[in-house]
Amino acid sequence: MDQTWIEFLQQYGYIGIFLFLVVGIAGLPLPDEIMMTFLGYLTTTGKLDLLYTYLSSLLGSAAGITISFVIGSKFGYPFIKRYGSRFFITRRRLKVSQLLFRRYGNWLLLVGYFIPGVRHVTAYLAGITKTSFLRFAIFAYSGAVIWCATFIGLGHFLGSKWETAFALFHHYGIMIGVIVVVAIIVWLIVKMFFFGRKRVSDQKDL
Repeated sequence: MDQTWIEFLQQYGYIGIFLFLVVGIAGLPLPDEIMMTFLGYLTTTGKLDLLYTYLSSLLGSAAGITISFVIGSKFGYPFIKRYGSRFFITRRRLKVSQLLFRRYGNWLLLVGYFIPGVRHVTAYLAGITKTSFLRFAIFAYSGAVIWCATFIGLGHFLGSKWETAFALFHHYGIMIGVIVVVAIIVWLIVKMFFFGRKRVSDQKDL
């Protein structure tokens, strides 16, 4: 972690975490994953509380991606094309994100968090394509829950070895992100199917 960001987080605490994620998700080129992994490590030293750290990161991510969605929805593609560079949205990033969004649709809002350079653009595209806010929220906020839990959890459970682990995760980030998302979706489907059948069976017994 850059010493400047360490000092910033030490000075502003959980509010600093929130603001860091807001501007990071909105488009500024900040080391989001490194920061969250480092924060996860700090929760093992007693300098930060794990729950408050997670909630601050989650709320910051959700706020940042919502701002991006609203901008895309209100001002459309011409605004992004003209002013996107100010949000560090290059033509290449925009083109790649457009291709992925056309292919995977709203699922990119969920998985895109794990793809540096893409997560900053997906919400703008969702807004530009007039995705309903409910649909956007389901995918985008679910992605934020998984993304924050993954990196903060990584730093928390690996402790002082967080840097080495992050390097590996960063290298295989997309693959691991997809695996994590698929595993959670499968688990939810199985849970709903199993408990749904069990609930119906219990009602019949009554």
